[in-house]
Formats: sequence, C-alpha cells, structure tokens
Amino acid sequence: MYFVDTHTHLFLEQFEKDRAEMIESALAQKINYMLLPNIDSSTIDDMLGLESQYPDHCFPMMGLHPCSVKENYKEELDLVKKWLFKRDFCAVGEMGLDLHWDKTFFNEQKEAFIVQCKWAKELDLPVVIHSRAATSEAIDLLKGMGSSAPNGVFHCFGGSLEEAKAIMDLGFYMGIGGVVTFKRGGLKEILGKIPMEFIVLETDSPYLAPVPFRGKRNESAYIRQIAQEVASLYQTTEEKIAEVTSENSKRLFPKVFGTEANK
Repeated sequence: MYFVDTHTHLFLEQFEKDRAEMIESALAQKINYMLLPNIDSSTIDDMLGLESQYPDHCFPMMGLHPCSVKENYKEELDLVKKWLFKRDFCAVGEMGLDLHWDKTFFNEQKEAFIVQCKWAKELDLPVVIHSRAATSEAIDLLKGMGSSAPNGVFHCFGGSLEEAKAIMDLGFYMGIGGVVTFKRGGLKEILGKIPMEFIVLETDSPYLAPVPFRGKRNESAYIRQIAQEVASLYQTTEEKIAEVTSENSKRLFPKVFGTEANK
C-alpha cells in the first residue's frame, strides 16, 4: 500500500526549517510520490532544486497560477513555455481561474488558461486546474475547446454534484484534500456519489490542513487523515482508497510512474 500526494507545494518557505524531516515523515507514512505544482517564475528554482534532492519522490509540474496572472502575464507565460518545451514535467500546472481574490485580470486568466491547455495537448500532458469560485467557468472553457482540450484534474475540488458530473463527462479527475474533513466543507454530502475512479488525493500543503490539524501548516504526511475520511465516506477501507487513488494517479500522471510504478 502506498499513496500519492498529487498536489503539494513542498518548495515554499513554510518548509524551509524542516523540509527534509517533513519529507521523511511523509515517506514513513507511505506517501511515496509527491507532485509539485509550480506557481510562477519566483518558484521554479526552488521547485527544481527539490526535485534534484528527491528525484524518486518529488515530481515537478510547470504552469502559471491564475493568482499570478498580472500585468506581466505574457512574460510569465513565455517562461512557462520555454520550460515546458525544454525538459520533461509531469503536468501543466498549477493553472486555472480564480474569482475569489481578484477579478481585475479575469480575461487574462482565461487567455492564460486556454494557451496552457493548448501546450498540454501538444505535449500530451494533463493540466492541473485551480478553479476557486470559478469551477463552472473553467468547465465552460474546456467544453469550448472540444476535442482539442487536454485531460487533467480539478485540484481541490469543492463544487456541487452537478459540477462533479460535468467534470467526469469531460474525462477529468477531482483532487480531494483536507476540505473533505471539514464539517461545513460541502464534500461530505456529495463525495460518496462520485465514483472512486474519478478521484485522486492531495494536500495542497502548506494550505488547507485536514482535521485535526486544521489551522496549522499542512504537509504531505496528512494524506493519511484525508484517506481515512474518504474511506469512511465510501464505506470502505483505507487500503482500498490507497489502491484506487494510486491507480487513478498512474493513469493521470504517466510520466511520474513510467519507471517507478512498482515502487
């Protein structure tokens, strides 16, 4: 039995003092794979540095986070493209739409969304979509791309059952994280109605720590708390959740598991 944390920002400064210990703790909890979504130009060096330290366990993505889409977004996108076409990454991400914090650059966010989807399709990579307060808008953009849309995952899914069905119709997965343990998170009521074959596990660390760590720094080891809650909602075992979500992760991120699948 092993787990995959499909979305974790282990390279951020919140882990600066104890990063090695935190990763060893995750490995001890059988979280064998930790996938690293990029944010913008400021995070690339630290992310790739972490990959070089843990090449069998940490796997980077390349993308531009929607909250980093500002006046200089074209320069940021040029850098993303340069990296994507220079070396291998496991996905294009973290990219997407965000209407929670600031709507000033929403048109630019949509432009960045579409162009990153095109690169993903060209490179046969999945996209990892951030869609805070904008899940329906992201779904509409993907529908509008038709057969040219890539596959991928809606990271930190917290939408409605109707949105979940639309995501599944697109062939996308949903990333389930600490929110599933929150009493008022909304996921408890609908997750059991979503087939397990459409979910993967994630922490989004250092953010959104699950109960009983809510309000503290999140970390990859806490996948176990998330898996236990998910198992309860599906009325199955933690081992079964590990098996199914790991297999889903293999299908979604084949570049991670090409040579490591039996680890």
